Amino acid sequence: MIKNLCAALFCCLIYGHHLAALAVTTDKVELTEQETAAATAELRAKGLLFPIAGVDPASVKGSFEQLRGDSPHHAVDIPAPRNTPILAAGDGKIARLWLSKAGGNTIYELDPSGKYSYYYAHLEGYAPGLTEGAKVSRGQVIGYVGTSGDAPPNSPHLHFSFSKLRTPGVWWPGASIDPYNVFKKAGQN
Repeated sequence: MIKNLCAALFCCLIYGHHLAALAVTTDKVELTEQETAAATAELRAKGLLFPIAGVDPASVKGSFEQLRGDSPHHAVDIPAPRNTPILAAGDGKIARLWLSKAGGNTIYELDPSGKYSYYYAHLEGYAPGLTEGAKVSRGQVIGYVGTSGDAPPNSPHLHFSFSKLRTPGVWWPGASIDPYNVFKKAGQN
């Protein structure tokens, strides 16, 4: 147990937000197809907001499963001009503000039930006054699009994902859920 915990912490320090793909197997969280469908439906029912105003969610279709190295991306990248406001997808609480090597300036937001986290990465910066533990409202500006972490410097974007958490109220680990499937219009494939 201690050996696995130390290995997971080591991976966390080195790889930041890509930990889910690289961590010790015991920390990996996966959902069955049925569990993924149920979680997606539950997130859709929350009436969440796409985190970049004016961008069509259809523009991120397919990017969730694209490979990054040898692993699926398990997030969507939403291109936008640097310093474009990032909006809270839903009501919640800021569980973690974190600077990681891969994700740069990141935000983990917990939904009110504590079952899901919303992950925002590569931020240029946080909204003034945003702190861990702060309650946020759907549509509130929480940060700004950038290229922090391992994002290409000439390609500002928001790296965004949902996770169903293993332990409610704890921001990590969780099973990734494709944001496109949460935001797509009824009848869209």
